[in-house]
Amino acid sequence: MSKAEDAEAVFIKGFNCSQAVVSTFAEEFGLDKTMAYRVAAAFGGGIGHLGEACGAVTGAVIVIGLKYGMTELGGGQSNKEAYKKVQQLVEQFRSRDGSHLCKELLGFDIDDRAALKEALKKGSPQKICLKAVRDAAEIVESLIK
Repeated sequence: MSKAEDAEAVFIKGFNCSQAVVSTFAEEFGLDKTMAYRVAAAFGGGIGHLGEACGAVTGAVIVIGLKYGMTELGGGQSNKEAYKKVQQLVEQFRSRDGSHLCKELLGFDIDDRAALKEALKKGSPQKICLKAVRDAAEIVESLIK
């Protein structure tokens, strides 16, 4: 099973987009699944259900940080590579999905409870989010190789 398929399966189980992406890669970086779910929990729905940066994208950003994030001050280490990879991630995600913003991907304001309820009846968020999870997992996997 590919990383993208693993992330999709986690999302289908009921975890949010960010949790699906982070948990799929977590163990490679010494982070257990439970902690991965916790770290990524508040990023769902476009950061705290505000419709901002897509949770799948923020999950991929966390994965990039796990791989390339600076861990020591001094000694020449920096976050430069992490920033470069995040910029590539967002550029590639936008190319595939049109935006990296949750509310733009969904086509409605996720913070509007009535709009969310109506969209959930139609099943549109699940389809859109599943594609976003797959795309973010595929892109971040290619960037961290």
